[in-house]
Parts: sequence; structure tokens; C-alpha cells
Amino acid sequence: MLDILYSIIPQTLFFAAPLIFTALGGVYSERSGVVNIGLEGLMVIGAFSSVTFNLLYADALGTATPWISILVAMVAGMLFSLIHAVATITFRADQTVTGVAINMLALGFGVFMIKQIFGKGQTDFISQPIYTTDVPFLVDIPVIGNMFFNNMYITSYVAIVLSFLAWYVLFKTPFGLRIRAVGEHPMAADTNGIKVYTTRYIGVIISGALAGIGGAVFAMTISQNFSVSTIAGQGFMAIAAVIFGKWNPLGAMGAALFFGFAQSLSVVGSSIPLLENVPQVYLLIAPYVLTILALAGFIGRSVAPKASGVPYIKGSR
Repeated sequence: MLDILYSIIPQTLFFAAPLIFTALGGVYSERSGVVNIGLEGLMVIGAFSSVTFNLLYADALGTATPWISILVAMVAGMLFSLIHAVATITFRADQTVTGVAINMLALGFGVFMIKQIFGKGQTDFISQPIYTTDVPFLVDIPVIGNMFFNNMYITSYVAIVLSFLAWYVLFKTPFGLRIRAVGEHPMAADTNGIKVYTTRYIGVIISGALAGIGGAVFAMTISQNFSVSTIAGQGFMAIAAVIFGKWNPLGAMGAALFFGFAQSLSVVGSSIPLLENVPQVYLLIAPYVLTILALAGFIGRSVAPKASGVPYIKGSR
């Protein structure tokens, strides 16, 4: 049993990290009242920008390359999310349609630019990925040291810590109260002096930044290159984590860990006695099947922010 846990837990945290970052962004966007179906596209932009920067500047920046690449992806996600923000907040376009458009635009833009820069449909593998490491002192703890602190990615720990920080900001600070207010009752928030449009812009930009980081982490730990199929539905799984987690940062983290566990089965399933005879194709589709089942079981019980998806017109009643 311990051997199984030693295999599953690191892989679960490994696959869950990109989902956690992206789902946290989705929570902030939807809590502000803007549905962000475009998380998939924002992850694509994050993956594209981080891998491209990594390939072009690895020789000059050395081991600092992946961390600077994450910052580049964060900025790229923020800029790309402005398209969604302007369309849905300023021009009051349908938020679902705009999100779908973001997904299509991001993928097309990424593949087109890769073709222009590298002359082919996908990039080479990066030479400076994010490497695993042991956590000093903690790795020496009996039993749990090898489970949680041996040969792990720093990004997994950052994602978990950020989940608690995001929860604190959203539920324990005036800024978080403003975010929740404009997502629940924007007219009342406006009456009390809260700038609804500005707050919603901030929520969407935060989602772009975190989804960009999520795409970068996925690209530099899992795929290590960029192509048309790099993200392959991870953004939609993050949206499912937002709903499954009931628009709460800690709930979204828990849902992302659940989906990360499902993805880890495709890697370590053959070493688990109960799953060793299950065909590999079933293990590969397990994350998506579990996503559908999770939504089917919980979406009816989850209550979204009341103004989520509803454009706000100043002065309307």
C-alpha cells in the first residue's frame, strides 16, 4: 500500500498544479460576475508564450529561464484576457460566446505564430524545463517525507499555498468583499460606491494571469513543448473544478486534486493491483469521464454567484 501511495501522491500533485492555478483564476472571474469559458484558450496562450520564450532565451538566461517564462506567460494571459473583459464588460457581449471565441482564437494564434517563428507546426522540446527537487529536512520525515517532499515540483507547493492565499483574499479582505459583491448584486455594490466595471476587469485579468501560469506550468513540466494538442482540454477540466469546488478557492483546489488523481492513474495505473489488467485506453479517458460524472452529480447542487454571466448596465434596475 505504501508503494502505491508513493507512486500516486507525487503524480497527483504533479498533474493537479496547472489545474489549480487555472481554476483559481476561474473562481475570481466568476465571483466578479464574468463567466470565463476561455480558460482553455488562456492556458494555450500561457503554454505558447512560455515555451517560445524558453526556446529563444534559454542559452542567455540558463536555469532562470523557466521562472522568467512563467512571468512572461502570466503577462501574456493578462493581455489576452483583456479581449474577454472588453467584449463582455464594456460591450456586454454574451460571455459564453466570447469565451468560446477566446479558445478558438488562442489556439489558432499560437499555432500560426509557432509556424512563423520555428517554421513547423510544433516546437522542439525545451532545454530548460522545471525540474523536480527534494524539500530539505521535510524529506527526511518517516513515511510522509517520501510521499510529499521527495522528487517533487516546486510549482505543486506554490499552487497549494496560493489556494489558501486566494481564499483568504476572497473571504477575509475588503478587496475580496468587493469582488463577491459585484458578482452577487452589482447594482447594490454600485450604490455603495464600488466600481463594478473596474472590479470585474480586475477579476478577469486575475483569471488571465493565473490561467497563463497554469498553461506555462503544464508546458514546462508535463508536455515540455507546444503544439495544437498541448493543453488538450485542461482548461475545461479547470472550469469543471471551479463548479465542482462551488466557486471557492479551496474547493477548486480539492476538485483539481481529484482530477489530478484521475490523470495520475494513466501513468501509475499499471502498477496498482486492481488496475493492472485495465486497458490503457480506459485509464487515459478516466479524467474526462470523471469530470463529466462530477459535473453531472454536483452542478445541480452548486449555486453560482447570482450575477455571474449577466452584463451590468450602470443605472439599470
